[in-house]
Amino acid sequence: MDVIATAGHVDHGKSALVRALTGMEPDRWAEERRRGLTIDLGFAWTTLPSGRRLAVVDVPGHERFVGNMLAGVGSVPAALVVVAADDGWSAQTAEHVAVLDALGVRRALLAVTKSDLADPAPVVADVRQRLAATSMGDVPAVAVSSVTGQGLPELTTALEALLAGLPASDAAAPVRLWIDRAFTIRGAGTVVTGTLAAGTVTPEDRLLLGGREVTVRGVQSLGAPVERAQATARVALNLRGVAVEELSRGDALLTPGAFRLTDVVDVTLAVEPDERLPAEPVVHVGSATVGARLRPLDGAAVRLRLTAPLPLRVGDRLLLRDPGARRVLGADVRDVDPPELRRRGAARQRGAELAAQPEGDAGAAADLARRRIVRAADFAAMGWPVPAGATEQGPWLLAPGLADELAARVPDVVTRFRRLRPLEPGPPVEVVRRALDLPDADLVASLVRPPLVLREGRVVDGDAVLPPTVQKAVDDIRARLVLDPFAAPEAPELVVAGLGVRELAAAVRSGQLVRVGEGVYLAPDVGGVARNRLATIPQPFTLSQARQAWGTSRRVAVPLMEWLDAQGVTERLPDNTRRLR
Repeated sequence: MDVIATAGHVDHGKSALVRALTGMEPDRWAEERRRGLTIDLGFAWTTLPSGRRLAVVDVPGHERFVGNMLAGVGSVPAALVVVAADDGWSAQTAEHVAVLDALGVRRALLAVTKSDLADPAPVVADVRQRLAATSMGDVPAVAVSSVTGQGLPELTTALEALLAGLPASDAAAPVRLWIDRAFTIRGAGTVVTGTLAAGTVTPEDRLLLGGREVTVRGVQSLGAPVERAQATARVALNLRGVAVEELSRGDALLTPGAFRLTDVVDVTLAVEPDERLPAEPVVHVGSATVGARLRPLDGAAVRLRLTAPLPLRVGDRLLLRDPGARRVLGADVRDVDPPELRRRGAARQRGAELAAQPEGDAGAAADLARRRIVRAADFAAMGWPVPAGATEQGPWLLAPGLADELAARVPDVVTRFRRLRPLEPGPPVEVVRRALDLPDADLVASLVRPPLVLREGRVVDGDAVLPPTVQKAVDDIRARLVLDPFAAPEAPELVVAGLGVRELAAAVRSGQLVRVGEGVYLAPDVGGVARNRLATIPQPFTLSQARQAWGTSRRVAVPLMEWLDAQGVTERLPDNTRRLR
């Protein structure tokens, strides 16, 4: 399906042209038909000779209803500009064309109506010349009469050519459906309509609406139920979980997690202003309208503080309207999570950054480099692709080259920590996280490179040794244990050797000694030696028999046996004897 919107001055025959083209009455209100004046959005559709389905959004032309007009064209990729041959370019024509230009609409068709009442040629020439200076450029034109039918076949042919040149929509993109109508149907419940500009909607889809989840009960397109609606399309969604009183034009149905609600956004104006900018413009996007406070940054860059958050992405086109001056400005969203401007000159610097920021992958890389580390889902929700060279670590995304840069700093963190605490093997992960200013301790693991290793919640040097005096004392004990594996040194011996509680704990952490009980330290391989000795005596055995097999004192045998129990080497039986497992 293709969707276009009308644009043009009041009483230039937009609705009559839509009626002649589609055979449908686009005006929805009885008052509209009585007054012959389109007040709100109208919708009609038809099938063109090629088989293309075309939906038309008919917008009001009266200046009092320009807000409704903006709601109709905000999500539509092409426009049908309507100018009457007997009146020509008029005030609202200029305002509607300014809106289309500000929105960056590049595809349009000019229909000069009422050609049965006046010569259309001068109007065709004049309007095409005016449109050539806008985003629409060289616009094809057709003279037509909705009364006589003159020019309708040519209009249909021109529409076919216009639609064939539209870029393909992305059916796999996340859904952001700006609601332009909400009403209740008896037996069905709440129904909303809008133009699906990207993505696909099917029954039972779950979408977010203002922070709450709603379910799509059914999908209609062009008045008929469908199993799926794929962009670009006019759709009506029957929703479960929300009352019509809770909805209004400008609300958006969103794919969960795919968009970021923001009330502060940095934008660049499509054209650098040649006059003072409005301090409080009205912002239009999709069918939404919100107030804003505008802060100039530098050049065409400005910051907007919105009165209500909107689901915006980098690359969105906003329209800023100055109600007092009836002026409209197009603005491209550059950052939906901008930095605070605290320092003197920060606004000017920020404006320069935005002016220098490229688009696409290069822009994504530049933005990620500024943020350093960001959640991948948040970065995608901002509207950025993952730039080449970025590092994905769990839910996090690191700027290109940042992982190697941070990993190169880890050894210095470990060295400084051990210089202050020589008896500890290395800093806890949390210490490294703070030193590197990481948002999550889980990122530390990806930055630890050999010879550093992550052990028991610390970053340690696998080749690190204890302080020289401590290491010599530990080496002496280990040499003694080689001769007698169960000759654990007594407390006075440890004190004389300079091995206090902290030094012994460091020796245990380094894997050079094992603590089998209070004050009892043996070599790391004592478990295997003890098991081999026990394997030579009858099973089960008593503690006394084990002590004799080991040739040690009760001071060592009791904690060693309990340690072996805990290690699963031995099993204690109900009669207090033991056996090897």
